[in-house]
Amino acid sequence: IKSCGERQTKGKENMSNEGRRAVAESLKAAKRIAIAAHLSPDGDCIGAALAMQQILTAMGREAQVFDRDKAPDILRTLPGVDGIRHIREADGAYDVLLCVDCADLSRIVDSHIEEQKAWLDALISRAAYVVQIDHHPGNPCYGDVNWVDPHAAAACVMIYDLMEDLGVAPTEGIARCLYAGISTDTGNFLQDNTNADALRVVAALQKTGFRQAELGRVLFAERRPQQVALLTRALGTLRYGADGHATCMVITLRDFEETGALPEDADTLVNFGRDIRGVHMALLARETEDGVKMSLRSISPYHVGDTARSFGGGGHDRAAGCTLRGMDTETAVEKVFDAMQASLIRQMEENA
Repeated sequence: IKSCGERQTKGKENMSNEGRRAVAESLKAAKRIAIAAHLSPDGDCIGAALAMQQILTAMGREAQVFDRDKAPDILRTLPGVDGIRHIREADGAYDVLLCVDCADLSRIVDSHIEEQKAWLDALISRAAYVVQIDHHPGNPCYGDVNWVDPHAAAACVMIYDLMEDLGVAPTEGIARCLYAGISTDTGNFLQDNTNADALRVVAALQKTGFRQAELGRVLFAERRPQQVALLTRALGTLRYGADGHATCMVITLRDFEETGALPEDADTLVNFGRDIRGVHMALLARETEDGVKMSLRSISPYHVGDTARSFGGGGHDRAAGCTLRGMDTETAVEKVFDAMQASLIRQMEENA
């Protein structure tokens, strides 16, 4: 098994039932599975990882979820979330390293930091095979077995369909995890990636009896007081571009320190800039110890994925991100906001 830095494209993107069956056969043949979540995990990533852990346990397999970062507070009620272990704690040999909702192998850690890259390389070296389930466009198919479907609304939709091949029926606990992933990746079913397959799966999950309204409130309505304070700081920096069709907000390390907010409290704040009437694209920049993290959002038919990728990031057409290092915050923000505005103006002209 090659290290993260040495690993090349291993297979081809496979959106068909054949790809799904290949993943199923790999998991059926395995006895010990490490499930890897990406850094700064979102609802789809954690929901997919925890659902797979429960599915594999029901099959009599030994499965453990690993991540570099703690799951966001809004996912605190998902079964198994407290049992997620840090990636450096992986031990022994694994038949499969299963990566879920991870567009690139290097996204499991911050590969710019040698210590973290060593954690990932150690985990990869412990696994006989790397298997992945993902729905991000541009995925390089880094696994030995790849099931990549960019048309899927969420990785959790794919995992629900995989359950049929694995012979496991959804329980209430699995349903909670899968619903968390599908609902968060579709923006509570408001985004245009909300398709018939996503709604089909949600309808099936409801039959398990899990409390959808209760979970939905935790995911989308409740806010920590510290997050409200951080939102106030962010809105205080709100400015417009592209003749009022783009917005930009900035959060500093000082804002986090003085409000007591956590990094995860900033995750959805970019939507406040996007959801203003007449706005097509929004940027939220937040300082971190390692650089400036950019969250980009847009509404249909406009896309921000290309802008994020031009700065070494990635994501989806309507939701993407990147991190700029080696420059001050103001310079980083202007670079990305200027590029986003230029892209928006070009797209508006093309759609006129």
